Amino acid sequence: MAKLLFRLRHVPDDEATEVRELLTAHNISFYETSAGNWGISMPGLWLHHDADYPQARSLLDEYQAQRRQRMRAQYEADRAAGTADTVFTLLRREPARVIAYLFIIVAVAAISILIFY
Repeated sequence: MAKLLFRLRHVPDDEATEVRELLTAHNISFYETSAGNWGISMPGLWLHHDADYPQARSLLDEYQAQRRQRMRAQYEADRAAGTADTVFTLLRREPARVIAYLFIIVAVAAISILIFY
């Protein structure tokens, strides 16, 4: 029976591609499900054989640890160079979006508080 290995919702394309390549390189048989036409189904990578799960899980855990270190180092380098995104850089780049989000936050907070008065 098939076993879910990796959920693909909110996963960057490069990470999903690297996981697919990792499984293929180790001859682990898998298939992929999409989010469907309306985006409500669960996209993921599934293993054909339950017996492959321990090996695939350990490979995936090792890959994610390496990716976490790589992404953290990249973020620290960007931060040291002054190119990392901050609230102010987002405000300069997309002022309408930031203001809209702030408005939504204030509106939800106001509605939540005003209910009790």
